Order: sequence, then C-alpha cells, then structure tokens
Amino acid sequence: MFSRVAVATILAAPLLAVAQNCNTGPIQCCQSVESANSAAGSAILGLLGIVLQDLTAQIGLGCSPISLVGAGQSSCSASPVCCENNNVGGLISIGCLPVEL
Repeated sequence: MFSRVAVATILAAPLLAVAQNCNTGPIQCCQSVESANSAAGSAILGLLGIVLQDLTAQIGLGCSPISLVGAGQSSCSASPVCCENNNVGGLISIGCLPVEL
C-alpha cells in the first residue's frame, strides 16, 4: 500500500511543479482569455488606454488568483493562466499563458 502511494506521489510531483511555476505571481483563473488583436481584446485595451507592442499577447478578463492547495479540486472552471502583468486597471491581466492544474 505504501509503495503505491509513494509511486503516485512521485508521478504527480512533476505536474505540481509545472502548475506552481508561475514566476510573475499567483496563477490566475480568468473568465475568458482573448488575443490582444481580437475585437473584444482591442476594445478593452482601447477603453483602458493601453497600447501593447505585442498584438499576439493573450489578455485575461475577469481574473482572480487561485490557490494550488488541493489543485485537483480547483475552483477554476474557466481558464487557469499565468500572466506577466496581473490586474491591469483592475480589469485585465496581460501576457497570459495557459497553465495545467
């Protein structure tokens, strides 16, 4: 029994390492993720007066930090992401990349 638990722990460790590897802050749960050059992305960036050099950047909308404690039971049913710049203007996060929990 102990060996099964040990093997499961060892196999799960790399998955947790990937999920915890967000150097810019906590992993975010965003209600939606848009490309900066999409209609929705451009409209929001324009309203906030934000000009991005990288129009292929992904922006997260309606994001909030999530905890990795109990990651298997995460409350993020939308888009878990790691973003370079969290909470810009209180509305969006910029430079988001999908994260597997």
